[in-house]
Amino acid sequence: MQLDQAQFEQGLVVEVEIDSLVVEGSPRSTGEDQDHIQALVEVRAPLPPVLVHRRTMRVIDGVHRLRAAQLRGDDKIAVAYFDGSESDAFVLAVESNITHGLPLSMADRKRAASRIITSHPQWSDRMIASATGLSPGTVSEIRRRAAGDTLVEGSRIGQDGRVRPVNSAAGRELAGKLIRENPGLSLRQIARAARISPETARDVRNRIHRGEDPLPKPRARVRPQPKAPAEDTGRGRAVAAEQPIGSARIAARAAAVDRLKSDPALRFSETGRMLLRLLNLHTLTGAEWQAIIDSVPPHCTSVVADLAHACAGVWGEVAVRMEHQTVRHG
Repeated sequence: MQLDQAQFEQGLVVEVEIDSLVVEGSPRSTGEDQDHIQALVEVRAPLPPVLVHRRTMRVIDGVHRLRAAQLRGDDKIAVAYFDGSESDAFVLAVESNITHGLPLSMADRKRAASRIITSHPQWSDRMIASATGLSPGTVSEIRRRAAGDTLVEGSRIGQDGRVRPVNSAAGRELAGKLIRENPGLSLRQIARAARISPETARDVRNRIHRGEDPLPKPRARVRPQPKAPAEDTGRGRAVAAEQPIGSARIAARAAAVDRLKSDPALRFSETGRMLLRLLNLHTLTGAEWQAIIDSVPPHCTSVVADLAHACAGVWGEVAVRMEHQTVRHG
């Protein structure tokens, strides 16, 4: 969620009377989890401060911590204040409850997305998806089904705070032109100039490298037949030129993954080991990937290509959320 840092006290934590806090408007429809509260009661280490909307004194994040403090007989609790609007406070409550503590259910996330679509109609599907822990496709479907949908024609605000057109056709065309004329431009430079997301810029660049149009075409269109390997094509030269860079990047990724493997926080948790297994897949060499590509039957290539694009999008979302958490906790 892109919130002005001025909306938070600059790292200031204060103690307030528990009786002064309001508990209502939670995105959690099932109410409080008594087992989770009891588990927090037994924690000896200090718990993180409760996040509170200053104007209403409503608890944004930390109701279970508040209940645990009450059971311990505490009169006061540590609080960090948020000074934004009530609608932004709700978004923050949702976001906080998908990144730590007791996670929101899928039904609660969808209900939250529907509410955010109404309160923040200019936010992009990706931005709402990042706040609610849903996929952009799910948010898009909720937006289409929402009663009294208040779509903002022409543009939406993305996760980086930039305004981009809902229909990115013009941006894709401009990005394609920039990539052809200035192949050395970074994805962020292309995205900024064409007013599209970096992920869309990546897709445009990949399409151009494959000899395709920057704009996705209907699936029904006839795909060009692959050329004979012996033929010297521009695409072949481009791929050959990228191989040394690809090798260097693979080596850097492998080194980074090796460092992560030595971290006990990842090695000794199930989710950490799952992450390491996923990351390890991306340390394969170019030759190993090519062997995998060559083994895919012709009738499966289209499906595999679509899945590869979808997976790239998922990793893009993971990167955005991790960068956001780095900023939040940095």
